[in-house]
Amino acid sequence: MKKLIELRESQNVTQVELARLLNKPQSYVSKVEILERRLDVIELIDWLSVLKTNIAEFIS
Repeated sequence: MKKLIELRESQNVTQVELARLLNKPQSYVSKVEILERRLDVIELIDWLSVLKTNIAEFIS
């Protein structure tokens, strides 16, 4: 999840902004980032899409 946090922060997106773009509560983003909640593949793709990042780029 460190990579997801770095990606979000590199784009100057707050947890609140990301949550709004995902139509989720801010607590959802927080729980993912502190490893209380796991993302499934679909959620990861949605997260990366909002941050305009291709999954292949993210994985490599």
